[in-house]
Amino acid sequence: MAEALLEGIRTRYEVMGEGPPLLMYAPGGFDATIDKWSTQGVYARVKLLDHLSKKYRCIVFDRRECGHSGGRVELITWGHYARQGKALLEHLGIERAHVMGGCMGCSCVMAFAVAHPQATLSMLLWWPVGGAKYRIKAQQRFNEHLAFARSAGLEGVVAHVRKEGKAFNADPRGGPWASPMRSDAAFAAQFAKHELRTYGDLVERMCRTLFDRDTSPGAEPEALMKLDVPALIVPGRDESHATSAARYLEECLSKSQYWDVLPEEQTEANAAERLLAFLISSA
Repeated sequence: MAEALLEGIRTRYEVMGEGPPLLMYAPGGFDATIDKWSTQGVYARVKLLDHLSKKYRCIVFDRRECGHSGGRVELITWGHYARQGKALLEHLGIERAHVMGGCMGCSCVMAFAVAHPQATLSMLLWWPVGGAKYRIKAQQRFNEHLAFARSAGLEGVVAHVRKEGKAFNADPRGGPWASPMRSDAAFAAQFAKHELRTYGDLVERMCRTLFDRDTSPGAEPEALMKLDVPALIVPGRDESHATSAARYLEECLSKSQYWDVLPEEQTEANAAERLLAFLISSA
């Protein structure tokens, strides 16, 4: 593993394979780490990274506030996640890349493409998050964190994270900065010094900014419709990855291809074949 300081935030990353560059925003919601490509759910089953790295230079990383990457207490938007990926490409001297996302990483990819269309060779959107149930669940997670913070105080949040050691996905009480609290004692000490009311207002705004719609978040539909970037959309079908969200992206992205295969029929063999065929056609 390697580390880079990107806009003041420590980022853990790894480059796997040789070939055209493929920037990969990991699945895992607020625990989007490199290992999720190999260990989580469908990704462990279809082994995308194993196959893609045989033909492409796969750039994988812990998203900010996740895993061993650092963070900053600020009003995080999808644009912040896009900037992290672009800064990593610049660190590696790469001007243009294919960009892939899994799960919540798809929203980061959309934001990346809208902000940096000239740097985006194509988009691969595997199981984009979205749907009413996803929005409700995401907002509930933030509300649970705020309720705990207001009850225990920010020092209590830090103590809880240090005791339980869980990411925001696994334990909402720790909040969206739980992971850097676990890995960085200085960050945790600074976090506890924030004024609770100001912090609460920031978290409420962040929640409304990230999860503001009942379809796939990440970019405005008007901005997506202006993109001249090839996209492959692979649908999920559960409470966090509504098929309607994937169909919405098909509608908004004029150069999209929709892989109309049910999740249970997406296999290691046919997934690798479909993704590699798309990447070759988008070169």
